[in-house]
Amino acid sequence: MASQTLDQTKEKIEGVITLIGSAFAFSLMTVCIKQIGGRIPVAELVFFRSVFSLSITKIMMNRARVYPWGVNKKLLLTRGLIGTGALFCVFKAIESLPLAAATIIQYTYPIFTALFAWLIIGEETKKRIFISIILGWIGIQVVVHPLWISSTKNQPLQLSSIIIALSGALLTALAYITVRKLSEKENRLVIVFYFPLVSIPITIPFLIEKIVFPTGIEWAYILGIGVFTQLGQLLITNGLSLLPAGYASAINYTQVVFATIWGIIIFSEPLNVYILIGAAFVLSATLITLTGLTNLQ
Repeated sequence: MASQTLDQTKEKIEGVITLIGSAFAFSLMTVCIKQIGGRIPVAELVFFRSVFSLSITKIMMNRARVYPWGVNKKLLLTRGLIGTGALFCVFKAIESLPLAAATIIQYTYPIFTALFAWLIIGEETKKRIFISIILGWIGIQVVVHPLWISSTKNQPLQLSSIIIALSGALLTALAYITVRKLSEKENRLVIVFYFPLVSIPITIPFLIEKIVFPTGIEWAYILGIGVFTQLGQLLITNGLSLLPAGYASAINYTQVVFATIWGIIIFSEPLNVYILIGAAFVLSATLITLTGLTNLQ
């Protein structure tokens, strides 16, 4: 019994570490996208990212001798479609909004994740997780509200960009649920493999219509997008196999903090009282989630 409890504790700790690691990796991905500055179309960035991910994942699967096509092919394809839609929205939001604002709006997804986890896969969400999600939501509103009515560089945020970012959050939540469900039977590499497998054929028509060849440092940023997204996907898939979706979502609020830091340091985005208060709410939400892991069975 003691050994089983110890193993469960180790799993929880591993889940937390991998999820925070994924948040850090995804935050670096957003920096690379932002550095490109919108010159290269979003579909092209998704294509390059998908080619890199497909190649690396296939090599990892061959080494591990993992059967690539999985068991539940329909759900795997669905995960790929949802993930591709989410990626398009997230990349476009990062391109068109301040980094902190894009990340914070994207991180409305935990409330959708908890709801979908309950409605779709019947996953119980404890009271403290709802509390942490609400705190995180309040933190997001504190930061976003002044951005809606003012601007970071004397340019108001476009409603269309905000809608795209919120759509990315909704699709991200659905992707989390499908990954959580698939993790019950599918190998983690197979789940990651299907994402670019679906993304590549979807992006090709966009490339035929319009392609912009990267130059110089842009290739380094594109490589960074591929590396950090792949690392983030592997880590988050592992984390979702170890922790319920609601807990995972609340922990991933930490990406908001990382994005805010990069926005200040790299892009000279101003730090104001709204961001500080919002960050405090987000960190409180994460801490409540972490303390609740001791009671997670």
